Amino acid sequence: MAASSIAASSTVAGLASSPLPRLSPAKPINLTSGFLKSEVKARNPLRQTCASGGKFTCFERDWLRTDFNVIGFGLIGWLAPSSIPAINGNSLTGLFFQSIGQELSHFPTGPALSSPFWLWMITWHLGLFLCLTFGQIGFKGRTEDYF
Repeated sequence: MAASSIAASSTVAGLASSPLPRLSPAKPINLTSGFLKSEVKARNPLRQTCASGGKFTCFERDWLRTDFNVIGFGLIGWLAPSSIPAINGNSLTGLFFQSIGQELSHFPTGPALSSPFWLWMITWHLGLFLCLTFGQIGFKGRTEDYF
């Protein structure tokens, strides 16, 4: 009984008879700082209109900055050394293409896990992607005066 009489006599602001004061959303909030000379209005960064059509993005739209020179020179830069006959008189490119032909000879069935095709494919593509990656870094670094 005592608990119910205490709860009935005390009111919490905003829940019963005394409402909380409302903040008007039309009134702009002005922020000031000792570092800034003028007042700064609070903004929502997600609503800013910018080059990405009003969408908030962390990266610029053309972050890869693709260049066909890099793709062309990178492919030539990988085909030249991978075509040198250094593996028992065969080149990596030749072994890879030869294994493709062997696997296509029994087409409906895929290559077995013990097939040398997987070794040549992974090695050839790893070299190609490393050459393209370093080519992109070097070409764009040189164009944008990083080194």
